[in-house]
Amino acid sequence: MGVSVDDFLKLLDELPEVRTSHGGDWLSIKVRGKGFGYLWEQTETVGLKATIEEQLALVAERPDVFEVQFTAGRFGWVVVRLDRIDRDELFELVAEAWCLTAPKQLVAAFEAKHHIGG
Repeated sequence: MGVSVDDFLKLLDELPEVRTSHGGDWLSIKVRGKGFGYLWEQTETVGLKATIEEQLALVAERPDVFEVQFTAGRFGWVVVRLDRIDRDELFELVAEAWCLTAPKQLVAAFEAKHHIGG
């Protein structure tokens, strides 16, 4: 179990139009100019956008893997420890963060291509 920083960065390639940029000690992760994640390579942690309900559920269920980062509006950002999560679960969380941020048409095309949703 566990995902390396390099594997996390490769995982981002599976989502359309993701761009990264350095912002000091972190790497900002965006889709069409809107942020949905941050990577801190030094601590091997990722901050991801989620709903507040998802944030609270993740932290309550597995505090050894997740912690509350902050809340903003209707979103609750969660910190993920890369060494304590498997790749599939991490991809699901990253994809959810991306879907919360990307334009609706881009999300619909991604979901249709990957047979997600109803």
